[in-house]
Amino acid sequence: MPALSPNAPAGGRDRPAGYPADLEREVVVAGGLRCHVRPIRPDDAPQLVAFHRQLSPQSVYLRFFSFHPVLSDAEVARFTSVDYVDRLALVVTAAARLIAVGRFDRDPGATEAEVAFVVADDAQRHGVGSLLLDDLAHAARQRGVETFTADTLAENAHMLHVFRHAGFPVTSGVEYGTVSLRFPIALTAAAQAALDVREAARLVPTGPGR
Repeated sequence: MPALSPNAPAGGRDRPAGYPADLEREVVVAGGLRCHVRPIRPDDAPQLVAFHRQLSPQSVYLRFFSFHPVLSDAEVARFTSVDYVDRLALVVTAAARLIAVGRFDRDPGATEAEVAFVVADDAQRHGVGSLLLDDLAHAARQRGVETFTADTLAENAHMLHVFRHAGFPVTSGVEYGTVSLRFPIALTAAAQAALDVREAARLVPTGPGR
């Protein structure tokens, strides 16, 4: 993964304590969509509420395993206020609009964390899910996390594809329609090779007129 920009803008907002600016960067995903990746902030609450409301019922169901059209105030506060160490979330924006959010959570000091993310319906199948997984794994390794776990519905073929094609050795089991996955996030030769291919495609074009 190329060096992340420590000087990328934080949307003109105040950064909370511990905000890891080194995780901000500009990328291009499939279809030429230019995106900004950055850690979540408490002032993202209104954007997160709007983002969730615009998700299709199917996308909400695949993320929460239930009908969940509106986030509660407690959920919004929890999702946007993180410590950036044991609980870290990244958002992806395009043209100042929030199009995806991903996070990992672990018990303090643990080397295993649960990862989850959701992408706006009109931004799916552009590689945004893979982008979030790659950047979350990068941040997690920096913080001593060695293994990711995830639960997803068996019908969520796109999410399963993201996990199984990241280059990590994934083990999984299925129970009552839910797939439980577990995989080490160390950058083995296979994982690095797969990442290099994805990162080459994410480079923001430079030069005259760009």
